[in-house]
Amino acid sequence: MLRAMTQPHDTGYKLLFSHPELVRDLILGFVPDDWLHSLDYDTLERVPGNYVSRRYRQRADDVVWRLRIGGDWLYLYLLIEFQSSVDRYMAVRIMTYVGLLYEDLIRRGELLADGRLPPVLPIVLYNGRPRWSAPTEVGELIPPVPGLVAHFKPSYRYLLIDEGRYSETELAALNNLVAAVFRLEQAPTPEGMQQLIARLKDWLGEREDLRRSFAVWIRAALMRREDYHIVLPEIDDLETLTMGLSDRLEEWATEYKAEGRQEGRQEG
Repeated sequence: MLRAMTQPHDTGYKLLFSHPELVRDLILGFVPDDWLHSLDYDTLERVPGNYVSRRYRQRADDVVWRLRIGGDWLYLYLLIEFQSSVDRYMAVRIMTYVGLLYEDLIRRGELLADGRLPPVLPIVLYNGRPRWSAPTEVGELIPPVPGLVAHFKPSYRYLLIDEGRYSETELAALNNLVAAVFRLEQAPTPEGMQQLIARLKDWLGEREDLRRSFAVWIRAALMRREDYHIVLPEIDDLETLTMGLSDRLEEWATEYKAEGRQEGRQEG
């Protein structure tokens, strides 16, 4: 996670998921659970990320939200971790972060009326190219042992959402902001990304805060692409981003034609 913290891509993801609309769409679109879908996402609240101890502060690359699940101030906590590479020991890290979150809730007295802890749903959102291959259950990292010791083997799992496992057809069928993020990640050409951005602008309407966050994230996504790396100036507006991308595509077309003419002359 130290490595992930230094990547502007992951910073962009944290920016996107600082908006409750993205958190809502992540759950409703990509977590198949009727009970979760029945909750009131208008009650979402961002939890300050100060629960991580100093030892782990530079490793934490997550956002934490909570939402009401009852009339007695009972909350469900959502811990969302962003990953761009496979980490074999992610289950251990998630177990650690949830433990630290619980310690902070105990310290601040934010417990249930009977002193029990609130439920936490840990989610790992992964956007890397190779499919995720790490265990999602910490017990899978520990060999089996007989007798008494077997009863003390830890058991904790996280929910994995691997962006690359969804096809364009599946994503296009979802009227969902997170599906739009996944489609932008997977856009095979700059032209395809440009078309998706145009749709996104209409979708977001006058929500300037969301438009700014998407502009920052899309710029970072374009600049880290290996198949079509695009360098753009600092941009925090979708309209400016669209114009900059259009200009760059025109430059590419001109360069491509010039290269074709040059190759034709050399062959002649």
